Amino acid sequence: MQKQSQERNITMMMDLYELTMSNGYFLQENKDTQVAFDVFFRRNPDGGGFSIFAGLEQIIEYIENMHFGPDDISYLRSLKLFDEGFLQYLSEFRFRGDVYAFPEGTIMYPNEPVITVKAGLVEAQLLETEMLAQINHQSLIATKARRIVKAADGRPVSDFGARRAHNNDAAVYGARAAFIGGVNGTATVSAGQYFNIPVGGTMAHSWVMYYKDELTAFRKFAEIYPDNCILLVDTYDVLGSGIPNAVQVFREMREKGIKSSNFGIRIDSGDLAYLTKHSRRMLDDAGFPDARIVISNSLDEYTISSILRQGGQVNSFGVGERLITSKSEPVFGAVYKLCAVEENGVMEPRIKISETVEKITNPGLKDVYRIFNEQNHAVADLIVMAGEEVDLSKPYHFIDPQMPWKKRSFVNCTARKLQVPVIQGGKRVYPYLTTTQISDYVKSQLSEEIWPEEQRFENPHLHYIDMSPAYYKMKLSLLEH
Repeated sequence: MQKQSQERNITMMMDLYELTMSNGYFLQENKDTQVAFDVFFRRNPDGGGFSIFAGLEQIIEYIENMHFGPDDISYLRSLKLFDEGFLQYLSEFRFRGDVYAFPEGTIMYPNEPVITVKAGLVEAQLLETEMLAQINHQSLIATKARRIVKAADGRPVSDFGARRAHNNDAAVYGARAAFIGGVNGTATVSAGQYFNIPVGGTMAHSWVMYYKDELTAFRKFAEIYPDNCILLVDTYDVLGSGIPNAVQVFREMREKGIKSSNFGIRIDSGDLAYLTKHSRRMLDDAGFPDARIVISNSLDEYTISSILRQGGQVNSFGVGERLITSKSEPVFGAVYKLCAVEENGVMEPRIKISETVEKITNPGLKDVYRIFNEQNHAVADLIVMAGEEVDLSKPYHFIDPQMPWKKRSFVNCTARKLQVPVIQGGKRVYPYLTTTQISDYVKSQLSEEIWPEEQRFENPHLHYIDMSPAYYKMKLSLLEH
């Protein structure tokens, strides 16, 4: 399988301030001073109860391939902003730090460190933009895809969004993220090529319009693709000509011994609930109860839910622009914040304080555990000091930072540490996972671990993010200073 990172160098995809700050650190500080940055986000998109972590593989590829070539150095020199010593340092740059992250596909929640980078000051600073670009895009699309898949209620959903994506990369990586989120396939050929995602497609209106009449167009298509004959019936008149002509072609195919389970129609416009109900009736009356009905045209979780509530007869959905752009909430909002700095060999915590409460960060190096009850349902995530023991063999007292005055404990629970090593000493230690493996991991969590109440669209249950007493005390001490 090909990797896009092998075809081009995207190291320079960073904000200028990463380079100007790094130049300053290079000149005035010890560039190798160890620091730690956390990646986290502040709220779930669309008012949902959870998000899906996607984009880790591309982050790893980016870090593995980071380098500044002669053309890059020449361009930076032309800006007249950077010291020659710093430019020489960049020309020899390789990332040598450590990265820890949730496994890709992990169900995640606001304000917990999904990724932690521990590296030299300059090395860590230079990762920010590309890391956030990948997470913000792919996590957004994966989360939106899951909402759409849930609305489809077991019916297959395919990504049809490439032509409405914001550019080529948005189409390809968006298709990857959508598959991680649960769609069954994509119409984007390059996404299938790069990520082994099943690809599929039927015909466009231009096919029907090219021929002098609709029936001829359908016959031509059926002759070439008898094993998956999905006919687009809304070019002229769905019920007046599209369905009757499709039925005629299906009859001719059946006479040739072709199974009617290979047949189907697609409707891309009009009142989809009304048209699918009447189309289903016409197909059934003609003797084709197993002919599939596929619909497309500006679908999302809300339109799909509405169509199904109205009794729409749909076998599968092709979802385009509202998935690939996450139209209802197009910004994910993950951030990259300094959380610790080495001082005298000790990683001292740092905190960002703001009058906007939700922008106050969780400081210091830390571990995150997912806490499970006896039924293996995730009841909370727990933030603790890095290396702090979490002993659940007895009732474990914790702090709910939203209600710190309440005395609460985990009883008869188990814990799983969420962050795992991804890069150590600049070298990958995280296994390569296929998109199917990541997608299956998402499905297993949602079916076995995550409460159904967190998965509903309206007023979802909010997952608890708790803290150990020691961690909560440390954070308060920084706030008080």
